[in-house]
Amino acid sequence: MLTHLPQHAITLHQSMTVDMAADGLPAKLITLVNQHGMSVTLMDIGATWLSCCVPVTVNQQPELREVLLGVSTLTDFYQQRAYLGATVGRYANRIAAGKFSIDGEDYQVSVNQNGNCLHGGENGFNHRRWQMQQENATEVQFSLLSVDGDMGFPGNLQVVVTYTLTENNELTIRYSAETDKPTVVNLTNHGYFNLLGADSGDDCLSHQLMINADHYLPTDQTGIPWGEFKTVEATSFDFRQLKRINQDWLVDNDQQQAQGYDHAFILHPDVRRATTACATAIAPDNSLIMDVLTTKPAMQLYTGNFLAGCPNQMGGEYVNYSGFALETQFLPDSPNHPEWQDNDATLRPNEHYHYLTCYRFR
Repeated sequence: MLTHLPQHAITLHQSMTVDMAADGLPAKLITLVNQHGMSVTLMDIGATWLSCCVPVTVNQQPELREVLLGVSTLTDFYQQRAYLGATVGRYANRIAAGKFSIDGEDYQVSVNQNGNCLHGGENGFNHRRWQMQQENATEVQFSLLSVDGDMGFPGNLQVVVTYTLTENNELTIRYSAETDKPTVVNLTNHGYFNLLGADSGDDCLSHQLMINADHYLPTDQTGIPWGEFKTVEATSFDFRQLKRINQDWLVDNDQQQAQGYDHAFILHPDVRRATTACATAIAPDNSLIMDVLTTKPAMQLYTGNFLAGCPNQMGGEYVNYSGFALETQFLPDSPNHPEWQDNDATLRPNEHYHYLTCYRFR
C-alpha cells in the first residue's frame, strides 16, 4: 500500500505506527507527493506536519532534504514539549493567567506554563486525534470538535485544517472554525525549520531572514506582552531587509530574557492577503529559500531557544537553536487587549474563522 511513496516516507509511516496513541490505537499517517518529488507527511494526532522533504541541488547533484524538525516514533512525539509540527489551539501562544472576558463574562482556562495558558492549555489540540479525510492526491483535511468548556474555553468549536501540496512546491494550510457561543480562537502550525537539513547538525542562526513588519511586541520574562507595540527601527528586531538571524544576537534585554527571539511581529497590512511573502528565509549556503505567505495579522518568530533534549528523527536529541518557527497567528494575549482591533480573536456564532498560511520552497 505504501510502495508508491518515497523510502523515507515509508520508513516514517512504519516507525510512527509501532507505538499506540493515548486512545490505544495507532496513529494514521498520510504522505502527499508532487511531480517534483517534494513530499509532505501528516499525522492525525495533533493534525501534525511530520515531515517536509524538498528537492535541492548541491554541487549539481539533486537530493531530497528534510527541512522540518520532527520525531520518528509516537512515544517521542508525546514526550517532546516543543509542539513539533503540530496544530496548536484553541489559542496559539499565551493568554495571561489563562483569564479573559467576553461580553462581560469572565473565563478561566487551563494554565500550563508559568501560570499562563500556552497553546490551548494542558491538553491542547496538539495531542488530540483529529478525523482525517483525504480529499485527493495532494490534499488532506483534518477535523476536530472541541466541546463547550474544553480546557475552560466556551462554545462547541468545530475546526477544520486542510493541507494542500501544490506543483509550485508550496504547502498551504487553511484553517476554518465555527462556534455556537462567543469564544476566542487562534490556530497555527508549530513547524520548526532548518533549511540546511533538520538533522544536519547545523543550528538555524546563520540563516538569512526577512520579516515584513515595522513593529514587534515586547514581552515580560514569561512571554506575556507589556501591551505596547515597538518600532523595529534601530533595534535587533529589524528584519525588514534580509539579515542573518544571529546578526544582532542577544544584544538587548528583550532577546536576553527569552534567550533569543520568541516574539510576535505585527505584519505589514500589505502582506496580509497572502499574495506577498510576510517572511523569507534563506539557507546559509543559498541552496534553498522558503517564503511564508499568510492572511493572519501577526507572526511569532521563535528561534528554538529551549529545544535541547527534544528527541529528533534520528534517535538522538536536538539542541537549542536547531530550528526556527514562523508561527502566523493573532498576537499573544490579544483577548485581553481590545485596543488591538486588527487582532480580535473573538469568534461568534454565525461568523466563520478562515485563514491560510503558505510555505513556499524554491
